[in-house]
Amino acid sequence: MATPRGSRPRAVVTRRIPQDGITLLESFFEVDQNVDDRPYTPDQLAEHARDADAVVALLTDRIDEAFFARCPQLKVVANVAVGYDNIDLAAAARHGIAITNTPGVLTEATADFAFTLLLACARRVVEADRYVRDGRFGGWEMMGFLGGDLAGRTLGIAGFGRIGQAVARRAGGFGMHVVYEDEHPATAAVEDQFNARRVDKATLIGSADYLSLHLPLLPSTHHYIAEAELRTMKRDAYLVNTARGPIVDEKALARALRDGEIAGAGLDVFEREPAVEAELLALDNVVLAPHIASATVETRTKMALIAAENAITAVRGATPPNLVRA
Repeated sequence: MATPRGSRPRAVVTRRIPQDGITLLESFFEVDQNVDDRPYTPDQLAEHARDADAVVALLTDRIDEAFFARCPQLKVVANVAVGYDNIDLAAAARHGIAITNTPGVLTEATADFAFTLLLACARRVVEADRYVRDGRFGGWEMMGFLGGDLAGRTLGIAGFGRIGQAVARRAGGFGMHVVYEDEHPATAAVEDQFNARRVDKATLIGSADYLSLHLPLLPSTHHYIAEAELRTMKRDAYLVNTARGPIVDEKALARALRDGEIAGAGLDVFEREPAVEAELLALDNVVLAPHIASATVETRTKMALIAAENAITAVRGATPPNLVRA
């Protein structure tokens, strides 16, 4: 049940977030936090938020028309994420609710993790670790766990925003060539800085030795990588997804990995998260992570603080710094 309303504005925090964010929220709001750290059901969420001024939400929360209709006091939903595909923006507009996000702050951590997955799947780190732990390592093997080089290879980047460009910067340190596909071309200065060349989607997919996805989830990017695209990738190519799960058709990816159409994949997000395509779990040539690309102490703390500041500013009646929808 929702807590009784006091004299101060009221904020609901739908999951556990770093304490610094809670402390900042408590300086302005009465705070009702879900300390169990399990997603509320839609009914639970609406019940807790029915007289709230602000909701600090995570990607596990579905914020839609039915929710807004039950929360007449609500002024802002502060999403603790860059993406906001969990929120119905049209419904928010109809109800006059401000929506905010936390852009920029997780760029470097996410780019680091994209490269972590790229290296892990290319050099078969998880397979090799399991091999040693299982007691099968009997000494150096000339043909053991052969993977792929990075130097001189082509990194394809789908989505050349902040994170895509940060990945391109890292690629330069590994001596890779960069091609990218984006609806909006980067400036010539940015392309020169990262030695990057804009290409169309077909060229990106067909030429990349490593393909890293950094697209928002939109109707136009749903299954951006599916059966047809996987069939045109190089057989020794690797796919990395740290963006949104439904950008990749998981069933098609599992088949491509099983049949050797591509060499491997690294996934931090899943199409029906938290469920994972069963066949992927049985494959050695895919590295799976539980949506942790931004999971550093510093980054998650900054995200919580930004979301708290967004919520406070909106309820005060000013324009929050990271407004997605007024």
